[in-house]
Amino acid sequence: MEKSENHSDSEQDFEGNMPGQGDLDYKINLIFGGSVVRKDLVKAVKGNAIVPTYVLEYLLGQYAASDDEETIRAGIDAVRKILAAHYVHRNDAELIKSTIREKGRHRIIDRVSVLLNEKDDVYEASFENLGIRRVLIDSDIVKRNKKLLVGGVWCICDIEYFHSDDSRAVPWILGSLKPIQVSSLDFQGYLESRKGFNTDEWIDLLIQTIGFNPDLFGRRAKLLQLLRLVPFVERNYNLIELGPKGTGKSHIFSEFSPHGMLISGGEVTVPKLFVNNSTGNIGLVGYWDVVAFDEFAGKKKRTDKALVDIMKNYMANKSFSRGVQTMGAEASMVFIGNTSHTVPYMLKHSDLFDELPEAYHDSAYLDRLHYYIPGWEVDTIRGEMFSTGYGFVVDYFAEVLRAMRNVDFSDKYQRYFTLGSDISTRDRDGINKTFSGLMKIIYPTGQATPEEIEELLRFAIEGRKRVKDQILRIDTTFESVNFGYMDQIGSWHPVTTLEEDEYPAYYQKGQGSSSSPTVHDSDKANASESAVVDQSADLRSVAATVAVPAAEKLFEGQLDFVENQRGVSYEKLLLPYLRGATEIELHDPYIRMSHQGRNLAELLALIASAKEPADEVTFKLFTTPDDNADYREKQLQMLSQIVQGAAQQGLKVEIAKDPGGHDRWIRTDTGWRINLGRGLDIFQKSEGGWFDLGTSRQEFRQVRAFGITYIHEGQ
Repeated sequence: MEKSENHSDSEQDFEGNMPGQGDLDYKINLIFGGSVVRKDLVKAVKGNAIVPTYVLEYLLGQYAASDDEETIRAGIDAVRKILAAHYVHRNDAELIKSTIREKGRHRIIDRVSVLLNEKDDVYEASFENLGIRRVLIDSDIVKRNKKLLVGGVWCICDIEYFHSDDSRAVPWILGSLKPIQVSSLDFQGYLESRKGFNTDEWIDLLIQTIGFNPDLFGRRAKLLQLLRLVPFVERNYNLIELGPKGTGKSHIFSEFSPHGMLISGGEVTVPKLFVNNSTGNIGLVGYWDVVAFDEFAGKKKRTDKALVDIMKNYMANKSFSRGVQTMGAEASMVFIGNTSHTVPYMLKHSDLFDELPEAYHDSAYLDRLHYYIPGWEVDTIRGEMFSTGYGFVVDYFAEVLRAMRNVDFSDKYQRYFTLGSDISTRDRDGINKTFSGLMKIIYPTGQATPEEIEELLRFAIEGRKRVKDQILRIDTTFESVNFGYMDQIGSWHPVTTLEEDEYPAYYQKGQGSSSSPTVHDSDKANASESAVVDQSADLRSVAATVAVPAAEKLFEGQLDFVENQRGVSYEKLLLPYLRGATEIELHDPYIRMSHQGRNLAELLALIASAKEPADEVTFKLFTTPDDNADYREKQLQMLSQIVQGAAQQGLKVEIAKDPGGHDRWIRTDTGWRINLGRGLDIFQKSEGGWFDLGTSRQEFRQVRAFGITYIHEGQ
């Protein structure tokens, strides 16, 4: 009965999320039928199985690769049954072992890794979830699937049981092993099928393949997502992405491809990554197309200097030493980490590599990075961002990306554009590899218009410029570079980074201009560019003066407001008392419903707009969890989104349980205490939508009756 109820719930979810068959989805199925899957189906079948996406999509591609609803439904049922019957949950390991014993043979889905037993000269397999070890495996299987030796591979296996009186004998026998991956790839067919899509359609297909709804992403946001794929199509590509938590930085490297390995930055050792000199075993770079280091940031993280030195040599020369022998490898390196400060804060006080461990905050290492993805531009992942449309089965697409590693498109722009003459060889290599990678992903046939090529070239230059400009802050021995390109008629096109345009006063701190065009009228152009920077800095200075006025006598005492009164806002009531504070406490037990969350977000937005962009404010919220478990979960999700959004604007929001009961008040480190009769919930509920002016301005809303008291306690 219990299984039936769970099945019914899943069916209901499936039917409730049924998307309409759009023109793009129709075209995808028409052209790539059999190689695509509806992306929301993974969630429908996954349940509590901790299985990578490519494993589930492999199964869905076998049984549910269709646009026919009945076929999809039947396929989902088949995959559910396969997972229920064969996927090994760790908690059920003993039950599965018993099943194998009683039946004599049973098929399982598990992660398998292999070690060489030198003493007995045999290979022995271990099954991660089933928990069995030392299972003999034929050397031919290992030779065909060398990744079994490094990190392990998800496989479908037949396991047999035969007990022996020999206590040293392992009763488990490997009957068969099949890695979960596509068996063949028609690469030419893929290239021909690409011609059936225009550029926008193709990019949207790729975004849906990653798992996102392209309608919620702008062009730049889509390209940033696709940049994460470049290490899979380019050999020895060095990529870094630093940004806030929750933006999906590690997803592609952990879930998207069986050719990528994601490891924690703290778990990296020389033997694991490169070579174990005592055994001669090659490390991860010898077996994987991409090695990604998660949680790489952290100033105080301990690092192995020998590892840093070997990594720098490998990133520059694609080789490492194995005793006296030099070995080459093709693995791309990806470094992923979280930032704890805003962009203007980092630009004002340090640099955009500030979060890296000290040993990696080194110009020689940083100069080997080909691209810096600005993670602060990537939206925090939200439920509505996930796609219900069709995309490639990720395992199929992973094989396509791997096949593209043999192609080089780095010269495709040279027919139309020429890089600046003072761009160094290392800068040029970074730009060329990024451009080539994006071309292979978006224009795999190599055919693109000059405008399309220019878009990717500018994007490639920007990412390398971000690396070089930050190196200039760290090491003054590096020379400033004019990043840009010349077109066919000789016009110079400078390239800037987005944060350079947004925060010119902070970005240029300690530097000369790094984007001045190298043309005959360079003096005039430089003067014009300097004027823009100065004007922007002046505007920021004026804005700061307005935001933080000279000290004035603020009202102390009690104010009362009557029901239905208008003209009231947090900007008038609270902001004058919060300006200049670096730490603010809010005690309000009722931040539970969505309108209460909006009130909090509006207050935080005011505080963020009134401070200097490079300053940070700590905001401590003391509230109480909802009594209802369902509402409490929604409350926590809402507060989490508010915390993440505030962090992007330089507000560190900390949330704790309010010990004070029903009292509501604000306290600042500048000495003010504000007693709030109703807390932040002073406005009447309104059913107005986006076109109601009250939605945009608090002054147009009616308030409830409330009182507020201002007390200056001193500092």
